[in-house]
Amino acid sequence: MDELSRRKMLLTGGALGALGALGLASPAGARSAWNWAASGSVAGSGAGTDPQWVWDDEADQLLGSILRRGDVPKVNELLRTWTRNDQPLPAGLPQDLRRFMDTARRLPPWADQRKLDTAARFNKTKGIYVGALYGLGSGLMSTAIPREARAVYYSKGGADMKDRIAKTAKFGYDVGDLDAYQPQGSMIVTVVRTRLVHAAVRNLLPKSPGWSDTSGGQRIPISQADVMVTWHSLATFVMRKLKDWEVPVSPAESEAYLHVWQVTAHMLGVRDEYIPATWEAANAQSKQLLDPVLGRTDEGVKLTEVLLDIVAELDAGVTRPLVSAFSRYTLGDRIGDMIGLSREPFWQPLISTAWPLLVAFREKLIPLPLVPEAAWAMEEAIRKFVLLFLSEGRPIHLEIPDANRPH
Repeated sequence: MDELSRRKMLLTGGALGALGALGLASPAGARSAWNWAASGSVAGSGAGTDPQWVWDDEADQLLGSILRRGDVPKVNELLRTWTRNDQPLPAGLPQDLRRFMDTARRLPPWADQRKLDTAARFNKTKGIYVGALYGLGSGLMSTAIPREARAVYYSKGGADMKDRIAKTAKFGYDVGDLDAYQPQGSMIVTVVRTRLVHAAVRNLLPKSPGWSDTSGGQRIPISQADVMVTWHSLATFVMRKLKDWEVPVSPAESEAYLHVWQVTAHMLGVRDEYIPATWEAANAQSKQLLDPVLGRTDEGVKLTEVLLDIVAELDAGVTRPLVSAFSRYTLGDRIGDMIGLSREPFWQPLISTAWPLLVAFREKLIPLPLVPEAAWAMEEAIRKFVLLFLSEGRPIHLEIPDANRPH
């Protein structure tokens, strides 16, 4: 019996045993039994199944077949030419993959193009904040999510983190693009290919001794709960911090930003019953899924170090200390300590004083003289970081892996 076929066992009595193992070996053990009400989802109802034991069966079985047939190199080569939402799928794709992608590329019937357009404009006008929070908040928070950190570290992408970060940045760039879900955009392409990558990782990672030894009893990675943990580290976290920073966000903008991420979760294969319908429901789910699982891992600390090394390529003397300090300001000392961020006696007090003033000035709430001069060096360094990680400086192709990280 292969790993993916164990799911029926996990959903019955085997689930309780595996959950017990997680409780002993992983920070995820702090998560309470699943009790989030599906009445708060975009579906409005659901079976109540814990997403911890739900994956993406159709995609997983398909990618298992593609991997066994040795079709991954051929598929990756063909998909390099598929870059726009309105493009037909490339000729020559295996028929089973083509059928799946034809369905997977369709927006959900509840998608609202007006809200998606509003979200795109919001991402443009608030880009400096959203970009900084994606890269210096969510990006580094991911290394404090044990399952995510280990899945990244032991998968093929973990061997080339600069490439891995570029591909993650493409996701953030595409979801915030003005044309994201328009015919001329590319977010549908990005999200469908990401779904295929996740399915391949679910087939491959259980065969990695490094991952299996550190998975805390998890048999199959990237459950629907794991996807929503990452979702909250992005969407819910960003909206929460924008409010903390007192960035003006209208009710229409707030609703639209939630909507673009609702659509994105659906397109990633998440069941509608797990996708929050409101920010109130999202915050409640985040408290159950994200908050309890944050913790330190050796893999997370190593990934943080790699991320900071890449950032240092911008300006080692300024940018790396600033990134550490800004991330501590954004994430808090608890997470900063988990992932090994340095403490910066110059930048930390400056950021805590100057950043709120910068936000207020940018939003025309205070005059320029109240903003200290050093704050502009800080903003420029952050802007360079955002442009590096949230722009397409070169073609980036999301490719399906066919192996784990080499040992």
